[in-house]
Amino acid sequence: MNQVSRFYSGPGGLVAAIGSALEAAGLDRATLRPADLAPIDEFHIRGRAATLEIIEAVGLTADSRVLDLGSGLGGPARTLAELTGCTVTGVDLTAEFCEVATALSEWTGLSERTHFHVGDATATGLPDAAVDTALTVHVAMNISDKHALYAEAFRVLRPGGRFVVYDVLQGEGGDVRYPVPWANDSSTSFLATPAEMRELLPAAGFDVISEVDSSDESLAWFLQMRARIQRDGPPPVTFAAFLGEEFGQMAANQVTNLVERRIRTVMFVCSRPS
Repeated sequence: MNQVSRFYSGPGGLVAAIGSALEAAGLDRATLRPADLAPIDEFHIRGRAATLEIIEAVGLTADSRVLDLGSGLGGPARTLAELTGCTVTGVDLTAEFCEVATALSEWTGLSERTHFHVGDATATGLPDAAVDTALTVHVAMNISDKHALYAEAFRVLRPGGRFVVYDVLQGEGGDVRYPVPWANDSSTSFLATPAEMRELLPAAGFDVISEVDSSDESLAWFLQMRARIQRDGPPPVTFAAFLGEEFGQMAANQVTNLVERRIRTVMFVCSRPS
């Protein structure tokens, strides 16, 4: 297990912990929907709202084959599958994340359309041109070799297919304040700047269709989440389930990082030329 995977791996038993928390909150697994899990499995800034933007950008159908590179607990994959009927393959470096993602898909009745495998996002082992759409959501921050990541996305995508990158990028306001939800320190944090992304994606062969900076919305999302927790208390299960006691400090640092423009959240929509 490498340093990145160790960061995301908790003490174990995450499936049972999530199940117990949901039961304590009165949520019945028999009627569980992906939206019920958003506070834990949409592990990215702006959560489910950002996932819905991705769906809008790629135009999925029930016949679409999708690859989620760095699929985490599977929230985006389940949202895509539920709302469009597509089939999603998720690849993630952290074995426990894949275990949890598989269980949550079973609980929500989506196990036939979402499949999760332990693997390297820069070398998935999938055939060439195997998928219609690829995406990566808050993943490249932990990957130093971004050229390898985007080259792999290009390789597995069919000609004419779309690739979405929604990531945290390095802002102009200075070094990131740690810890943050993807790293305790700079040893496993590799943020590209927006300018570097504008070179990396075309270098991998992609045409960049759009670039949308959502940093202001991201700050508002954090502030709203903090106000909601102060008013109503935390949801039944949160990212703290696998990030531990430091999650509160991580969230506070994210607010500071956004206010001081140390980080940006940006979504790139790309296509592989036909």
